[in-house]
Amino acid sequence: MEILKVSATSQPKSVAGAMAAVLREKGAVEVQAVGAGAVNQAVKSIAIARGYVAPNGIDMVCIPAFAKIEIDGEERTAIKFQLEAR
Repeated sequence: MEILKVSATSQPKSVAGAMAAVLREKGAVEVQAVGAGAVNQAVKSIAIARGYVAPNGIDMVCIPAFAKIEIDGEERTAIKFQLEAR
């Protein structure tokens, strides 16, 4: 499954376009965000992406969870969103 990483400075429309493209092509995508700003941008992107894929008959669902990731040799907790077509 493809992983998209979102930061606090990510543009929601651009991330949403990437999410929609991967979802149409593969049927699922994982989005990772570390920190409040990144999670905020990810959630905005998910809402926009849902609007992008709905006209194609895709009902996008989001499954949030925690994930342990390593950044600069340090373990961090990220929020991951698994997006799937239903």
